Amino acid sequence: MTDSDAQIKENSMEGYLHDCRIKMGESIREIREKKGYNQEQLAEIMKVSRTTISKIESGKFNCSIDYLSKFSWFLGFEVSINDFKNNSKNI
Repeated sequence: MTDSDAQIKENSMEGYLHDCRIKMGESIREIREKKGYNQEQLAEIMKVSRTTISKIESGKFNCSIDYLSKFSWFLGFEVSINDFKNNSKNI
């Protein structure tokens, strides 16, 4: 693999990760709003800053599994390995 091939692959991965963060943040925001919390209220419950909630919801923060688990616990949604199934037909 040439340096330019590696750079293209890295750029593609970065774009994919960014898109995943955006989608996850949008989902968390939607659930938070349906539960009737504003960012400040959720931050207080989770013992994190409102800025952290904002960055996660806007896709500007790389959300760890610990944060995802906290959101799951406090907002009452389940995260399961089935949510991460490979969509390809050939596994």
